Formats: sequence, structure tokens, C-alpha cells
Amino acid sequence: MTRRLAVLVPALFAALFAVLGPPAAGLVRAQPAAAAARGPCQAVEFEGQPYTVCTIDLRRERVRLFWLGADGLPYGSLSSLADRQGRGLSFAMNAGMYDKGQAPVGLYVEDGREMKGVSTANGPGNFHLKPNGVFYVKGDRAGVLDTSRYLRAKAAPDFATQSGPMLVIEGKIHPKISADGPSQKIRNGVGVREGGRVAVFAISERPVTFGAFARLFKDSLGCRNALFLDGSVSSLYAPGLGRSDLSRPLGPLVGAVGK
Repeated sequence: MTRRLAVLVPALFAALFAVLGPPAAGLVRAQPAAAAARGPCQAVEFEGQPYTVCTIDLRRERVRLFWLGADGLPYGSLSSLADRQGRGLSFAMNAGMYDKGQAPVGLYVEDGREMKGVSTANGPGNFHLKPNGVFYVKGDRAGVLDTSRYLRAKAAPDFATQSGPMLVIEGKIHPKISADGPSQKIRNGVGVREGGRVAVFAISERPVTFGAFARLFKDSLGCRNALFLDGSVSSLYAPGLGRSDLSRPLGPLVGAVGK
């Protein structure tokens, strides 16, 4: 009886396989594709490290910044932003450095109104690793410029947030970022391409160095200019992937909504 079962069981599975095909393998491959089709974010691997990259075409979606809600208080979290914005929010992440009161450290512009001025001060920390820079949106174009160039450009943006350091400057990695330094953190940032028509946001899924993160934007994502947004608190809302990260209280947020 035991030998007979040993023969029949493989034969039964072989028959099912012939009729139904390999269901488990098919499902594993289909799930990421289906998730990617529901939103702008997808998994990317670069230099053996996993990232999630969210690509926004500004001709189809509107990229905007969020800080204070209608009650005058910071949204504070991605879940709070998602609850108030509803299903039209296709993606969001933290959007620059902030102080203990969740206020932006540097420039912050929302709906054309400058709510915090540009900072050109020197100081400690990543924000002051010059050149730092500004991510901004004006109409259906976005830009990333180092702070001095942004000031000279007089862009008058609809939305803008200042952070630092710059990761990529005119196709070259920030001169003070080493190829692979000792600091490894979960990091997020933003770059632009196609003449500013496309904004590219990325977050690492594991701690990475500044050098690795900068190379992602330069060599894999094709961004001539890219800006570091933050580390450690980096978090992502991507409903198409079923993802809404928890984090410490956040300051400025960036998201994409339908036009």
C-alpha cells in the first residue's frame, strides 16, 4: 500500500500540473505586475540593493506639497494625509527636513505662498552639507536645483521644499559624498528627468550609504539633478502596493493627485 501511494501521489500532481499549469509560480510573478499597474510605484534593484521608485508624469498627475491641514496643524503622518485626501492620492512620502515642531527647516512654498524662507546658513547635519538644494513644481514641470542656482533662477514656484545635500548636480555626484561612507540609513530622495516633465521619487528598502543612493539616481534612474529628502524617518504611502508606512511625526509631505 505504501509503495502504491508513492506512485499514485506524484502521478496525481503531474496530472493536475498538466491540466492547470504551475499556479503557484504564476501567482508569484503576476502579483508585482498587478500591483505596479495600479499606481506609479514599483520595486527596483540596483547594485544588489532593493528600492521602491515612484515615477510621476506631471502631464497626467499633479505633484504637490502638504504641511498644515485645515485645522492649522501639521498632517504629521502619511496615513493622516491619505485619510484627508482620499482615493485621489496615488503616492506620498516625507518631503524634507523639519524641526521639533514639524516645521520645515528651509524653504517651503505651498500653492504659491512662501510659508518658510530659503536658508543659506551654515551648520551641522545633512541639510547644511553644501550645496543643498530645492525641489520645486511650477505648472506641469518640476525641477531640482542647488540652492544658489535656485535663488538666481527666481522660479516663483507653485510648490517648493528645501533639503540637503544635493545627491546629483548636473550629472555629477555631490563632491562631498564619498563612494561608500560609513553611514547607512533608510533614505529617500527626488530627481527629475525629461525636461522636468517627470519627477522620480525613491526610497531604499534597506539602509544604504549616501554614495549608493546618489548612484541610484545618476546611473539607474537617469536624473541629472537629484536631492536627498531625509533618512531614518523616510516613509512611503503607495496604495497600489498596499503600503502605508508608519514613522515618527513628520513635517512636509509630497504627494501626487489627479488633475
